[in-house]
Amino acid sequence: MADDGLTLDRVRAAAARLDGVAHRTPLLHSSALDGKCAGRVMFKAEPLQRSGSFKFRGAYNRLSLLSPAAREAGVVAYSSGNHGAAVALAARLLGIDAVVVAPAGGSAAKLGAIEAYGAELRRYDPATESREEVAAQIAGSRSMTLIRPFDDYDIMAGQGTAGLELTEDLPDLKRVLLPVGGGGLAAGVATAVKGVLPNASVIGVEPAKASDTSQSLLAGRRVSIPEPDTIADGLRARQPGELTFEVNSRLLDDIVTVSEEAIVEAMRFCFTRLKIVVEPSGAVALAAILSEVVSASGHTGVILSGGNVAPADLCALLGRGQQ
Repeated sequence: MADDGLTLDRVRAAAARLDGVAHRTPLLHSSALDGKCAGRVMFKAEPLQRSGSFKFRGAYNRLSLLSPAAREAGVVAYSSGNHGAAVALAARLLGIDAVVVAPAGGSAAKLGAIEAYGAELRRYDPATESREEVAAQIAGSRSMTLIRPFDDYDIMAGQGTAGLELTEDLPDLKRVLLPVGGGGLAAGVATAVKGVLPNASVIGVEPAKASDTSQSLLAGRRVSIPEPDTIADGLRARQPGELTFEVNSRLLDDIVTVSEEAIVEAMRFCFTRLKIVVEPSGAVALAAILSEVVSASGHTGVILSGGNVAPADLCALLGRGQQ
């Protein structure tokens, strides 16, 4: 499909490609939470998606659109982890060679998944190298297609299928809360939700320590922030994407921030109440409800975006502040 923008039809086309390949993830529910917020909150469980996060949706959609020649040449992606794992798995399913550029000190669980799915892992030093430049150099020297993590309409359309499923499963949906990093999930989901349910609101949530989109929306332009120091490693974008920012500045009804402590508490809630493991990045939307940054009256959909966290890291985080 030509790059004529992100539309509901583009998201629906992605859903058709993903049918029978990606999981239609379930909705989870907590009566205890409903009692506290005077509404009904349903959780879209993307930790149960293939590769452990929503990222598989966009990666498979993008790779499935490659020409035969591009498939033969292979792909290269840069990622803090989840996008890389998703590209690696999608490439394996489609018979495509893949290289993933990832930080040397990144999550062991995520880097291990990338290699387990069969991709070539190229570690880089964030202090001395630019992941975009490393990936671009590999793409140029090996004639590979660069698969960006969020600033690509077909990536966004794939991510938007999670929102499309929400509208189908919850036709009386009042609002959706979701995490914002580079903005691909937000752009895709907002396009799907607004396209089907125009009166529903879509609210983005960022860590307070990684508020590049919040600051950009306030400034009316994309701004860069210093390297974020947040436990939500999948949301450490320093600047929103050019394409994603244009979509999100039009479609997001609000964007809020949450503390590191609130993120940990949301992870703990998921583990103890929902019986599901959610990584820090995946828990930020719930954190906004638990910390009462956002009201959850009426029917609210919350996207738990991923669950790729090493057991030792999970235990350390859940043990914070506990006796």
